[in-house]
Amino acid sequence: MSGKLVNLLLVDDDEVDVMTVKRAFKKNSMNNPLFVASNGLEALDVLRGKSLPLMLAEARRIVLLDLNMPKMGGIEFLRELRSDPELRATPVIVLTTSNEDKDKVEAYNFNVAGYIIKPVTFTKFVEALATFNKYWALSEMP
Repeated sequence: MSGKLVNLLLVDDDEVDVMTVKRAFKKNSMNNPLFVASNGLEALDVLRGKSLPLMLAEARRIVLLDLNMPKMGGIEFLRELRSDPELRATPVIVLTTSNEDKDKVEAYNFNVAGYIIKPVTFTKFVEALATFNKYWALSEMP
């Protein structure tokens, strides 16, 4: 994501997946700030500036969201995010292992910008995040 700085919030409770995302970002030379929350409740606190510097709460941001998490899962997070006037316009990309049609439909009903199924191999994961990076680099995000 060249050009303007975009903060990324990864919402995922799986430490291995978090490490994989970080490695894939490094492999793709993605130097955007990456913040991590382990569930939807933590993510809302981050976006509202309650647990990390306000930089993320007020800056340009994209959420990478897993669906299956404890405390508050991805769909519940989306429901809360879209009902909050301050946060509803936040772009969200679902990054999950769920290939269930029900999950896809429900996520898109909450206006997600994309739905990426986590690839099994690291090489495919790097390719998926490279595509994500190119897409947002081409998008005109305010």
